[in-house]
Amino acid sequence: MKMRKLQLLSIILMTMIMNSCNGQAHQPTVRPATQAGRFYEADPQVLSHGVDSFLALHANDSVKERPVAIIVPHAGYYYSGNVAAAAYMALNPKQPYKRIFLLGPSHHEWLDGASVDSEADYYETPLGEIKVDTETVNQLREADSVFFYQPKAHDREHCLEVQLPFLQRRLGEVPPIVPIIISTNDYQKLKRMAKALKPYLTEENLFVISSDFSHYPSYKDAYKVDKRTGEAVASGDVNRFIDILEENEGLGIPNLATSACGEFPIITLLMMLDKSYEVRHLMYQNSGDITNDDSNRVVGYHAFVVYRKQQAEGDFVLSESDKHLLKEIALQSIKDSLDGLPISNATRYKLDASLQQKCGAFVSLHQNGRLRGCIGHFGEDYPLHEIVAVMARSAAFEDPRFMPLRREELKDTDIEISVLTPMRRIHSLDEFQLHRHGIYIRKGGRSGTFLPQVADEVNWTKEEFVGHCSRDKAGLGWDGWRDAELYVYEAIVF
Repeated sequence: MKMRKLQLLSIILMTMIMNSCNGQAHQPTVRPATQAGRFYEADPQVLSHGVDSFLALHANDSVKERPVAIIVPHAGYYYSGNVAAAAYMALNPKQPYKRIFLLGPSHHEWLDGASVDSEADYYETPLGEIKVDTETVNQLREADSVFFYQPKAHDREHCLEVQLPFLQRRLGEVPPIVPIIISTNDYQKLKRMAKALKPYLTEENLFVISSDFSHYPSYKDAYKVDKRTGEAVASGDVNRFIDILEENEGLGIPNLATSACGEFPIITLLMMLDKSYEVRHLMYQNSGDITNDDSNRVVGYHAFVVYRKQQAEGDFVLSESDKHLLKEIALQSIKDSLDGLPISNATRYKLDASLQQKCGAFVSLHQNGRLRGCIGHFGEDYPLHEIVAVMARSAAFEDPRFMPLRREELKDTDIEISVLTPMRRIHSLDEFQLHRHGIYIRKGGRSGTFLPQVADEVNWTKEEFVGHCSRDKAGLGWDGWRDAELYVYEAIVF
């Protein structure tokens, strides 16, 4: 009897193991290389040699800055491989990225939004598999309904897949990718995409924007229209880019089907940029340059690279009248709230260009030298005058450390404004200057900051400044900053 019970238990255990092996455990989903043998070579050795040959054509191109984005073509390698290589050679293999966002247009499905591939765990090429950053994919889908998953948008699409072998050969080990197909002419939806993606536009990530340019005009007309479009992209001005696309359409150029098939991904990228970024043009060719045919129906190819400009002393200046007006805006915002009114319309003020620049700011309230509220915004997504108005109201009524400000307190309240320069990633405390730089620490879902002027209020060393911020603000512990992301910024305080 005892032996039978042991045999029965053994059978049950074996059955459980077999059931687990027969599909209950998650099997990674691999998106196959559907374009191998079509847009690029299917044989791994031939493909590697071909990509390396294109890259070698730009071996003497200088690699100094760290790109945050590139714009590259997606035609067959025979036609656009040389132009694509010009952009990929701007990447430094010795400075790896955390993740790569791939943004391209849909050639097969109209989406009226953006499809983020949440099914695939890996993308396959003849050179191996590349992991998908499923966590970031899901975060985007949760952030805004404009992001969703439409399988047909990815099944046969080539615009993202053709970028992968270049990444594999140039970077070696490719970081996880976030594949996004964008297909909508709704400006507000593109703006929502840009807003959701903007926090990822840092030096730790790379955005690869996939787009060809003019489609099917004559060789001569392609050069004409692509020059106009290329200059618009290089300006970094999204409105100028959109205007040029509309103007090109009205030129009556024979057979011109589009000025940029990836116009929607490009618009999304340009919406994320501000004055702290530089778009640099690298190379142009069209298919007629490859086939030595200047007849009709060519396709144009541009390569661009986007850098975060290094902040220099004096780049951002506020006049005394600017500072006075910002304090007036902050005070009026608080008064409006006490009166139950919305924030005053900006048209009531005479705003200089400096007050309309997009940058972050903190507003601090003090009474008799003691803090009474402080709220700030790091993003560079709203004009300075708007940020100050909103942050003043938040500091007065929404700082959880204090009771909402009462009307009778206002006359004894001093307003201090800290206008922030763009944040810059650092990798060593040697790059951090006490009293000049503020510190921003981020790890996982936790973050914290100290403004530069905090150093003037305490007698801390550089290590103590960062340690206190890590422990007291970010909740990471005293040494938590050592494996966290560190950023510095400066502040104009008044």
